Amino acid sequence: MEMMILAILTPALHCDWRLAGWQEALVTTMVFCGMLCSSSLWGSLCDKYGRRTELILCSVTTCYFSFLSSVAPNYTWMLILRALVGFGIGGAPQSVTLLTEFLPTQSRATCVTLIEIFWTTGACFEVLLALLVMPSLGWRYLLAFSAIPIFIFCIFSMWLPESARYNMTTGYYDKALQTLERIARENGKPMPEGILVEPINHSVKRGRFGDLLIRRLRLTTLLMWTIWFVTSFSYNGIVLLTTAMFESPDGCHGSEVKFNPNPTCFLECKSLTKKDYIDLTWTTFAEFPGLFITAFLLNKIGRKYTMAVELLVFTVVVMLVNICMPREGLTFFLFVARAVISGAFQGAYVYTPEIYPTSVRAIGLGTCSGMARVGAIITPFVAQVLLKQSTYAAISLYGSFCLIAALAAFFLPIETRGYDMKDSGSEVPKVTVRDVTSRTRLKWTTKFVQNT
Repeated sequence: MEMMILAILTPALHCDWRLAGWQEALVTTMVFCGMLCSSSLWGSLCDKYGRRTELILCSVTTCYFSFLSSVAPNYTWMLILRALVGFGIGGAPQSVTLLTEFLPTQSRATCVTLIEIFWTTGACFEVLLALLVMPSLGWRYLLAFSAIPIFIFCIFSMWLPESARYNMTTGYYDKALQTLERIARENGKPMPEGILVEPINHSVKRGRFGDLLIRRLRLTTLLMWTIWFVTSFSYNGIVLLTTAMFESPDGCHGSEVKFNPNPTCFLECKSLTKKDYIDLTWTTFAEFPGLFITAFLLNKIGRKYTMAVELLVFTVVVMLVNICMPREGLTFFLFVARAVISGAFQGAYVYTPEIYPTSVRAIGLGTCSGMARVGAIITPFVAQVLLKQSTYAAISLYGSFCLIAALAAFFLPIETRGYDMKDSGSEVPKVTVRDVTSRTRLKWTTKFVQNT
């Protein structure tokens, strides 16, 4: 909701505060800058103080500054407050870390992928909320109402459990056992017999950035940073391209708009109409098919091959947009591209927590998320600035980047389908081609030992 509102807020601010085009774009950029600055910080806090603590803190931060944004007195304060909202949102991806540490191996990919349904649902809900609020009350009330759901989450977060895996690797065995007993009780299942043990490794330090670049993780980390950067760059770019291409003045790419030597004043205002909101809703719904296809492929062909295939399909489809075609054809290719790039993004969300051990899982996801923010910050200059200079150059840049990301996904050293999540950094194996093809399973260090 907080991300989707940017598409609705910036046109309203453009009219109310008479903003120039670059000022309007800067509102969105500041949100991503805040997310970039906080991603690694939230990841480090998550590894040091727990997943539950981090999620509560980032949610409270987002909620507080979202409410304050609704009473921002001027443009400068809006930039500051939206950057702080982005700072809080930067910790939200750690919810995936918490979720994956509760999920059984066989259903992990499906559950994490289908979480995206709630992203899409939240975005659709934001558009419908704007349809009700904006015509009569305006953007300030929309900002305030949009912060209510996360306020409700903050209240109910006292019932949020901490990860048993995290408690085990930090020595809180009693808390881990209490969580497992709660799971068994709420599911009406008996606890396995035995005692819960974890090999003690006092040399392991938690939440260190350098641990992501140790010899066994270095290649994986660099490849994942590439994939996250490109998927975010392309996903946010295709959202911007969807409208920018329709307004392209070259008279070719689905548009009949010709070059106007006397353009209208940049301060001209056009409020979103009911039809605009309906079109926004349908555009958001276009991601649903990609989600279900991705959920199937992740379990069928594996994580890295799903990312590679979807990024390759995106490359082909986007390159086809360079061909002159009717608007209907352009719309079809753009929506297919949005579906597959959304799926590739979800593949990265599934793979990243699986490949890193518990001690650096959150900071691994946090740094990857940070690379995604860099891509999101850069992409408006391609989709909105470069596109006006050369449509072909902008489109080809997205296709070329995704081809590189597809190769990066293909050369990832480990396929994590069917693997149990690792609790110790020492468990990261030296992987050969034989190991990958035989899908040798990684063993948990956290296990139940039978009493004798």
